[in-house]
Amino acid sequence: MTFRSKLFATVALPVLSTVLIATPTLADALMKPFEVAQENTGEGQPSEEDLLLQQQQQQQDDAQRAAEEEQQRQADEQKAAEDAENAAAEQKAAEEEAQRAAGEEQQRQADEQKAAEDAENAAAEQKAAEEEAQRAAGEEQQRQADEQKAAEDAEKAAAEQKAAEEEAQRAAGEEQQRQADEQKAAEDAEKAAAEQKAAEEEAQRAAGEEQQRQAEEQKAAEDAEKAAAEQKAAEEEAQRAAGEEQQRQADEQNAAGEQKPAEEQQAEQPVQQQDGITEETTTGEQPAAEEREKPAVAVEETPAETGTDQPATAETGETPVEEPVVETLTEEQKQEIAEDPSKTDETVVLPVENGAAVLDSDKDADKAGGRKGREDRRKQREELRAQDEAVPVPESDDSAQAEISEEVREAVPGKIEAAINEDGERVEKAPDFAMPETTNIINNTVINNTIVNNNTVNNTTVDNTTIDNSVTEVNVIERIENRTVLEVGDQLIVRGDDRPRLRRDSEEVFYDNLARGRVRETITRPGGVRIVTIYNRYGDIIQRSRVGRDGREYILVYAPELEGDAPRPGLVDVGYELPPMRLRIPVSDYIIDTSSEPDRDFYEFLSEPPVERVERVYSIDEVKHSARLRDKVRRIDLDTITFATGSAEVPMSQARTLRSVAEAMQKVLDKDPGETFLIEGHTDAVGADKPNLVLSDERAESVASLLTEVYGVPPENLQTQGYGERFLKVRTDVAEQQNRRVTIRRVTTLVRPMAKAN
Repeated sequence: MTFRSKLFATVALPVLSTVLIATPTLADALMKPFEVAQENTGEGQPSEEDLLLQQQQQQQDDAQRAAEEEQQRQADEQKAAEDAENAAAEQKAAEEEAQRAAGEEQQRQADEQKAAEDAENAAAEQKAAEEEAQRAAGEEQQRQADEQKAAEDAEKAAAEQKAAEEEAQRAAGEEQQRQADEQKAAEDAEKAAAEQKAAEEEAQRAAGEEQQRQAEEQKAAEDAEKAAAEQKAAEEEAQRAAGEEQQRQADEQNAAGEQKPAEEQQAEQPVQQQDGITEETTTGEQPAAEEREKPAVAVEETPAETGTDQPATAETGETPVEEPVVETLTEEQKQEIAEDPSKTDETVVLPVENGAAVLDSDKDADKAGGRKGREDRRKQREELRAQDEAVPVPESDDSAQAEISEEVREAVPGKIEAAINEDGERVEKAPDFAMPETTNIINNTVINNTIVNNNTVNNTTVDNTTIDNSVTEVNVIERIENRTVLEVGDQLIVRGDDRPRLRRDSEEVFYDNLARGRVRETITRPGGVRIVTIYNRYGDIIQRSRVGRDGREYILVYAPELEGDAPRPGLVDVGYELPPMRLRIPVSDYIIDTSSEPDRDFYEFLSEPPVERVERVYSIDEVKHSARLRDKVRRIDLDTITFATGSAEVPMSQARTLRSVAEAMQKVLDKDPGETFLIEGHTDAVGADKPNLVLSDERAESVASLLTEVYGVPPENLQTQGYGERFLKVRTDVAEQQNRRVTIRRVTTLVRPMAKAN
């Protein structure tokens, strides 16, 4: 409907209706006086003139009234129009008001809805604010604990980022190198074929040398017999010449007519016979008549064979050739022994082809003594069986240290604190430690040297074996970065310096000179953690502690035997004092190969106590230099880390296989931050001794750095040592992946007193 139609319907039509109704009513009202006048006139009968006048008057009145009505009508119409306009305006205003009211209603509803939503949002924000406040409070409580972990995670993330970048760079480098490698691959194939041929020739050469050695031994025996025969012939010729000379002199005397008395001739004859006996004794032959000279003959018998059979002496400097060990057991017999080694007195070997001895001390003994040395150790184990079985296998670290007195354990914290707080003289740079001056070597095993008034004590007998206590010098062969290769007798030893690894990412490092030639090193880490180490003049660790931000101290290493002033060699094997070890647990509980047992509980394994009692607290260097001591604790062979020949680098793809072992180590440290792990590096038998020794030490350090930088194991809890090809897992001189390995042992019980169990 249009606005005009609305206006007509709502304003004009009602006004018109009102006018139509009002007009008859108004006419009737106007006629009423005229009717009254007629009634009144009827009484007097007005004249026509009066009537005309009245009529005119009436007409004028009607005209005037009509005009007034017209005016009134027009005014009413105008008013009606105005009213209509007003009504329309009011209607429009009403509609606008209605629209406005509707809009306001809609707005009000929207506002109410928004207000409800705002209320809900406000409530949610209030709740979120409360939760945020609670979370913030929790985070504030956790913050102090998380600061240390955050720093470790940051280091770990940085290491992972660095590893990822290195991996990306390596991948890019490999892509760039690929085309060049294709050409080199052919050359490498030829080289590999040549190396294979060389290895075969080397094996043939070794076999030829063995045959040659046997031939030479046989020839030496023949030469000895020939030399003895020649010596005998020479002596007989000398006797014959002497007899001829005597006969000549006698003939001359007879010719001159000079005769000796019979008694003088009889007195001279025994002297000549005695001289003959002396000559014969020297040749190793026994006189026919003089029985009293037999002992002298026995002492000098077969002198030509002395060079191969007699033990090495300080005078000759020769090393006896021992018959090598030859395994005669089948794989099934080896496996049966490995399942329960306590039942046998024999040397326990790995149940694999060409498997070496399980214990490193047995490996050393097999090398030094050969078959005879192994038999001697079997007899010693047999004699000591009852004594071994009387002492149970330790069930805890505390029971393993049962022989260490409680007084020694209780005195440790006070001595450690006193050494940390001892006044010293600050020095500007890290000190250079002295090299050990002398030591002793027995069958390739370093042993202790006893010194009284600077004079070496005479030879000593241990287990019915005479030990030559002659002093052997320690010579520095080469210094390679932070490593020193030493020659001790006929053996090479590498000594590393772990201080650069410990100082990495530190805030401050300083040194203090203490009394008795000791040096205190203090390393401050981010967050206020301090690593305090005290060394003797040789660089041996006397004690090492970790002091947390809260001031709590954890002892890592403590060697009370090194505190005294008495001079001693730094390279000793204190294990020579101990009898051959008897393994009394299954080999599978003593050694874990990570490749064959990836699901093994490494934490439970690392938490296990030593397999034999610990006599005293040893220094970490004594443990490093004694296979017999290390044999007391179990080991994990990281055979998932397969080093390339001549390389100490751990590929990142293999580094990830360390995660489960690293997490187990970290779990052990969470329980006791004072634990110590020894990381051992090994090589195969290919190559020279010195490069292999250094390479093995680099491999151990690579794994230790990886455990720290990627998995967050603190460096102060890790010790490293390389052994080269000394402790082969598989007995072979050719390249063997199983021999290129790294081993982890928890040696805490060997290097510090454990807390007494309640």
